Amino acid sequence: MMKKRSNGYGKMSESSTTTSTTSMPRIEEEEVEWEMRPGGMLVQKRSDNVKDLPPAPNVRLRVAYGALRYEISVNSSATFGEVKKVLTAETGLQPDEQRVMFRGKERENGHYLDMCGVKDRSKLILIQDPSSIERRFIEMRRNAKIQNAYRAISDVSMEVDKLVDQVSAIEKSISNRVKVPEVQITTLIEMLMRQAIKLDNISAEGDASAQKNLQGKRVQKCVESLDVLKISNAKVKPVIVTTKWETFDPPPSVAQWEFFD
Repeated sequence: MMKKRSNGYGKMSESSTTTSTTSMPRIEEEEVEWEMRPGGMLVQKRSDNVKDLPPAPNVRLRVAYGALRYEISVNSSATFGEVKKVLTAETGLQPDEQRVMFRGKERENGHYLDMCGVKDRSKLILIQDPSSIERRFIEMRRNAKIQNAYRAISDVSMEVDKLVDQVSAIEKSISNRVKVPEVQITTLIEMLMRQAIKLDNISAEGDASAQKNLQGKRVQKCVESLDVLKISNAKVKPVIVTTKWETFDPPPSVAQWEFFD
């Protein structure tokens, strides 16, 4: 760098002085991202790299659900969605059935507790979603309908078991060349058809429908077997049982005695 200075005679002389420049340490500026809190305050965005950050403390929350009161402990940096998962174990309500209120506003699943001003001993209000109540009612009716179908199919199954035993007995008799009264076979077919009508009147779905079809096939198989047995029974000649009677000679006559005075 060139500088000018005056000498003793008032003349200006130039002198060159060299200043050594030392390298200053370079400060790297990190890019800071900002986000808007629900209340309108602009704050630094939460860092994704949480390894170097100290763990957030837990907070105790008081939850009011109708006349019931709960107290849960969660991390202060948790979301309201995570709070709902904890409440599921306490209330039995699924997360999609819950509506959590804080300071008069419903909080979304992605909202953080600390960013919404939730502190230790803060109070939350839990409300069951009205649409979930209707869905649960529909589900209860559907389950009741399925249980009724299972019960009705079970009753038919027990009756079919008894009729199957009778079909087996008739089949055994005919195979032994013993003729069975035709009315017995006809009556058994009618009883099986009544069970088939009962099955048709049962409204079933899912596994219950599969069991209904299984019992229907059992009834159909028994009726088909009886039709075949009815033809075979007609070919069996009835066995005529004759009884041989033994004859006996009449007893000898008894002599009559005459009395005299």
